[in-house]
Order: sequence, then C-alpha cells, then structure tokens
Amino acid sequence: MDPLGAPSQFVDVDSLPGWSDAYEAKQLDCHQSPVEKAQVHVRSPFPYRKDINEKIILWKGDVALLNCTAIVNTSNETLTDKNPVSESIFMHAGPDLKDELQKLKGCRTGEAKLTKGFNLAARFIIHTVGPKYKSRYRTAAESSLYSCYRNVLQLAKEQAMCSVGFCVINTLKRCYPLEDATHIALLRRFLEVHGETLEKVVFAVSELEEATYQKLLPLYFPRSLEEEAQSLPYLPADIGNAEGEPVVPERQIRITEKPGIPDDASDEEGLEADLAFIGSHAFARMEGDVDKQRRLILQGQLSEAALQKQHQRNYNRWLCQARAEDLSDIASLKALYQTGVDNCGRTVMVVVGRNIPVTLIDMEKALLYFIHVMDHIAVKEYVLVYFHTLTNDYNQLDSNFLKKLYDVVDAKYKRNLKALYFVHPTFRSKVSAWFFTTFTVSGLKDKIHYVESLQQLFTAIPPEQIDLPPFVLEYDARENGPYYSSYPPSPDL
Repeated sequence: MDPLGAPSQFVDVDSLPGWSDAYEAKQLDCHQSPVEKAQVHVRSPFPYRKDINEKIILWKGDVALLNCTAIVNTSNETLTDKNPVSESIFMHAGPDLKDELQKLKGCRTGEAKLTKGFNLAARFIIHTVGPKYKSRYRTAAESSLYSCYRNVLQLAKEQAMCSVGFCVINTLKRCYPLEDATHIALLRRFLEVHGETLEKVVFAVSELEEATYQKLLPLYFPRSLEEEAQSLPYLPADIGNAEGEPVVPERQIRITEKPGIPDDASDEEGLEADLAFIGSHAFARMEGDVDKQRRLILQGQLSEAALQKQHQRNYNRWLCQARAEDLSDIASLKALYQTGVDNCGRTVMVVVGRNIPVTLIDMEKALLYFIHVMDHIAVKEYVLVYFHTLTNDYNQLDSNFLKKLYDVVDAKYKRNLKALYFVHPTFRSKVSAWFFTTFTVSGLKDKIHYVESLQQLFTAIPPEQIDLPPFVLEYDARENGPYYSSYPPSPDL
C-alpha cells in the first residue's frame, strides 16, 4: 500500500485513452458530415470495426507499470536478458521472480511461458523470446516473431485473461527492423478470430517506437471508413494467412487425397492438377513427380495452366532462396545494377560482362542474385544494356547458364523486357547471340539491338540516365572518338 495515500506509480489500463478516442475527438473538431463518410466504397482486408478498435490502446510508458491481467516480458533463451524492459520488470516484481524463472528452465525462441506477477500490479508475466534478426534468414525471423505474439495471446486466451500489456518484443540487441516487426506485432487477424475474451490489448512503447506504431496501427485498425480507404495503398503485399501468419510458399505442401492415384479428370483445372503423382524424392522437394510430369508434357497430357502453376512454384522457390542467401560477394562485382530511364521512361538495367569472372564464382549464386535484383524491376517495362566491352573467354556466359536463367525466370521478365542493347559486340558474339536466340530461346531475337558506339546508345538512353564504367568510356573514345558530355561517369564503377 502506498504510504500516506501517495498516488500509485502503477497505471490502470481502464484509465488509458483507447485507440479510437483521440481520433473521434479530432473528427468532432473537424465537423465532418456523415454524408462524406458514406461515400467511401473501397474495402480493406482489415475493415473498420469499432468493437475491435475499442480493445486497442497505444500507450507511451513502461509496461512494468501497467495494472492489467498480464504483461509481456521480452528476454533471451535463458530468461536472463538485461534489456530496459526486463530490468524494469525485475525491479518492480521483486526477488521472487528470479527464483520462479529458474524453475522454467529457459524458453525457446518463439515460445511463451507464464509466471506470477509478484509485486507488480499485473497478476501474471508472460515471458517470450524474440528472434535474432539476420537479413539472410528473414523468413525464419518473421515466423519466430509471429510465434511470440501468437503464443502470448494464445496463453492469454487459455487463461481467460481480460487484458494484456505488450512491450515491443524485438529488442535493439536482436537487431530486428522496427517497422518490419511492428507489422507482425499488430495481430488483427488473431483478435478477429480468437479475441472474444480479451477486453484490452495495450501496446506499451517508448518515445522512439511510438511514431512507428502511430503510422502502422491505422493499416490494421482503421478508425473510420475514410481511414480504412486511405490506409489501403500502404498495406504490405504479404498480409499473412487467415490467422495473420506470414505466408511462406515453400511450406504450402499439398497432398492429394489418395497419393499415387491420378485425380479425376474433371479436377484438372484445380490446384492439384499438376500434383497428381507424388514420388518420395519429389515429395521432399514439395512438388509433383518431375519425371512423370515431363513424360506427361511430352505426351501433351499436362494442361497449360498446370504448367504455369508448376513454373510459378519453381520460381518462388528460387526467389525465396535468393532473399535468404548472402549474395554480398556477387553484389560486390558490380556486374548488374539499376541506373536511370530510357527515352520512353522505362527502367534501365546494366550488365557489365567484363565484371563477371565466370570461372571463379558460383554461377548458381549469380542466378540467385539476378532474381533477387530483378524481381521488383520486372513488374514494369524495362530495358537491359549489356556491355560486352573488353570481355574475353574468362567472362563468357555459358549458353547453358543463359538457357537455365531464361527457363527459371517468371513470365513477367520476358513480357516486360522491351529491349536488350548489346554494346560493343564482336563478330563472334553476334554469331553466338544469333544462334542462341534462334535455336535455344524464342521471343528474344527481335528485342536485341547491336550497338557499336555510345553515341548510338545515347539516342535511346540519355547519357545522364546511365552510369558508365570508366573502361567502357575509354574504349569507346579510343575506337569511336570521344563523346563530350557534362555528365561524368559514376565514380563507384
């Protein structure tokens, strides 16, 4: 009990303003008419729901001071982490908490474990361990962080808790980007499906974190139809599944009802059309029996739609691997980079042949890097500029590699590539390119333009819109005479 009636340091969650309160006050000040609100027709996957918004509180303060059913402690695997949140909880809870934690024998990443609150105003503490973030393991980190928040709320549901105070689980020590982590922290889907017993969910944030939460909360908890429509364009591409869990294509294993037996022909257009036969090796790779599928393709029995689905799954596997792989060694070659736009406003991508030491690098990693860089570029029209300048056998890309690249990439790469400028070609390279585009791949031949000089290239791409390697400029000046421009080459190349 506080001496002499001094005010308590603890904060009752019922006294905190809700997520909608400040917004409603602002709306009253603006005197918006209900007619304006009725004119909004665009709906978000996270529609305006007053009942859910009433559960949400954003509060700048120390989670240890919340008077609620349970608060969340973020720690490490041994539950001994010394971060500002944990230290405050230990200080206010008293020494009994440490003794209780020893009985838990640690906590794995993504798990949640329960203890009493001891001297805290909160009755319980839910301990969880956030992931250590590395960009190459981003998918695993997303899944683990989601598990933290889900398991905390699941525990709250099982214990019939009416209020939970969340700290920000991703600590600075664990290096998780704040904005990415906040998208995962705002578990709207879970509250829709399982949040009937929860009356209050408090996000206790620091001054540093508050702005990010203020920015992202309206995406998932819009406070009006207008805010819902305004937030829609800012939602991320991956909003998770029906439970809000991040979707990983590689984990979407689909098994036919009777493995080994062809599906009914009437279901051919369904999602399982190209997974009719499951072999043990192919099952491990989460795809249909490759040998049987190839035989069906030769026999003309596999539908075009099934082929496209199979190819899309294959590309998604490459893309996810590219996002997880450390490709810094390939990036350092500066063999592929984005520059400006051409005369038609299309993105220009540059490939520098001389910077590709084919015999020294892992070409599969080179393919992964190409996919990693190009995936977001190829969604719109673009052009490629390939500098063949001063390349030799040491830099020659094998036709088998080019064929594999062409077969792996998504259809958008081929559809949106509008021109390939082949700069400083040799007679041998022209013959090789003609043979490759005539007999190996189709649809590329008409897009290739042989460019003998930079002056010719600049008629399609303004010189200020393309970063030129110095050796290309020097070679062109030697062979074709200097090109006088006020735009110097990029010093990085």
